[in-house]
Amino acid sequence: MSTFVLVHGSWHDGSAWQAVIDQLEAKGHQAFAPTIAGHGKGVNKNVNYAQCTQSIVDYIVSKDLTDIVLLGHSFGGTIIAKVAEAIHDRIRRLIFFNAFILNDEESIRDNLPPDSQALLDNLARESDDNTITMPFEIWREAFLNDADLELAQSSYAQLSPEPYQPLIDKLDLKQFYSLSIPKSYLYCTEDTALPQGEWGWHPRMSSRLGQFRFVQMPGSHEVMFSNPVSLAEKIIVAGRD
Repeated sequence: MSTFVLVHGSWHDGSAWQAVIDQLEAKGHQAFAPTIAGHGKGVNKNVNYAQCTQSIVDYIVSKDLTDIVLLGHSFGGTIIAKVAEAIHDRIRRLIFFNAFILNDEESIRDNLPPDSQALLDNLARESDDNTITMPFEIWREAFLNDADLELAQSSYAQLSPEPYQPLIDKLDLKQFYSLSIPKSYLYCTEDTALPQGEWGWHPRMSSRLGQFRFVQMPGSHEVMFSNPVSLAEKIIVAGRD
């Protein structure tokens, strides 16, 4: 059995994984879902990228978790890359789940289409704390396009504004690209959070990993809400020895 640490993406906190954790634990695995610093409701949003990464490192070390399968979703993919640099000896495999994989010295913003860059810039500028609030229409049509309106609304209610600074910080990833930790890329085929094609997740992001295990399933970017049963099964496949 495996020990999974599931790292959420933007606008989320660790509670997004609860249905998936229930499925993994029902199959005999351990699963943990920490919340990245600056994420969740009612917390200080004034964080930078290094603080986000350190919060996940601290969580894993404080629980003395070892031999883990570390998964990052979306923005969380960049987090697990930096966590792996810090505590590579605790990690058995990395799973990038419809995740950003940046080239050295890039930011997440650098990897977005120009219209998305402009939208996020404007949303952050219009806020009073340099955060981005997810527009419901984008959540409904691009992020959770495989769910009915009721599920889209209930899951949207769990979101909170996203700190913008971590999305524009450029990352030194030279050490990450020197690591020999096995990697998997888990891809949902109906994900349009990034437009499919030139700006899409696969193969644009996945190909940056070099050698990796490829696992795919039907579903949207937020399939942890729309189909947690199948997602848990695919996580197990992606994380197996």
